[in-house]
Amino acid sequence: MAKINNLPASAYAKPHTMDGKSVGISENPGSGPNRSKLDNFDVSVGNISKSAGNEPTKTSGIKMRGTGAATKGVMSRGPMA
Repeated sequence: MAKINNLPASAYAKPHTMDGKSVGISENPGSGPNRSKLDNFDVSVGNISKSAGNEPTKTSGIKMRGTGAATKGVMSRGPMA
C-alpha cells in the first residue's frame, strides 16, 4: 500500500519560478484583456459569427463522387490538390 503524505503546506516548497526565484502576489495576475464581458469574445452561434458580419453561408463547391445516399451534403469546399 502506498504511503500518502498529508503534510502541512509549510513542509512543501514555497511558490517559485522555474529559476528558483520567489513569486509575488499581484492584484491582477493575468493582466491581459478583460474576458468577463461577452463583447470581448469572438463568438459564433450556428452559422452566425460576430467577426464574419452578415456574410452568407458558403454553399458553392465541387460535387463529390461516390456519395451514394448521402444525407449531410455532397459538396466539397476548400483546397483540393
